[in-house]
Amino acid sequence: MLVEIKSVQIKSMRMKRMHLNRKSARLSMMAAAALLLSGCVTVPDAIKGTSPTPQDDLVRVMNAPQIYVGQESRFGGRVVSIRNEANKTRLEIASMPLDSGAKPLLDMPSEGRFIAYVNRFLEPVDFKDQLVTVVGPIVGTEQGAIGDKPYRYVVIDAQGYKRWNVVQRLMVPPGGYGYGPWGWRAGYGYGWGPGWGFDGGWPGPARIENIVTE
Repeated sequence: MLVEIKSVQIKSMRMKRMHLNRKSARLSMMAAAALLLSGCVTVPDAIKGTSPTPQDDLVRVMNAPQIYVGQESRFGGRVVSIRNEANKTRLEIASMPLDSGAKPLLDMPSEGRFIAYVNRFLEPVDFKDQLVTVVGPIVGTEQGAIGDKPYRYVVIDAQGYKRWNVVQRLMVPPGGYGYGPWGWRAGYGYGWGPGWGFDGGWPGPARIENIVTE
């Protein structure tokens, strides 16, 4: 009986050590992945601009645009309308917050609208209803209207622009063994689960997620 008790105790201690080792491995992988992801997030060259901290708060600029004239800005969002003029293209953009890579954040409410003038011809079919980010100096305002409502647009002289693509990714819930998007599932070995986290991701059916890419 004493031998059996000791055997159970030893087995329990081994299980605890395995659990701690597994937890430690997961935490290490989480830290490494976070570091890797943060290191990989960069702003595309086309919209880097020249200022290390371009103005990106459209609401603040709209409240007192004259203060910001001449300052470099970086704004983005969805193209509401596009009009080709003699030597440039006028983009009316519904502004959206940007992530650290200057990509518009999906499913976020618009912060307002602004006008970006690009000094070249842009094909309307390629830009209407698309996500873009522009960089360039704030040059003033332009009076217009949204429907019957008068509207004062902040105007940007776009010296660089980037059109984004939106792709769909299938996110699979837990179930069985194999690989998830980030490696082994938690049910078999160490590593990421089949979602954006560990040990199973989320309960429920598979889901489709929209991702902004280059």
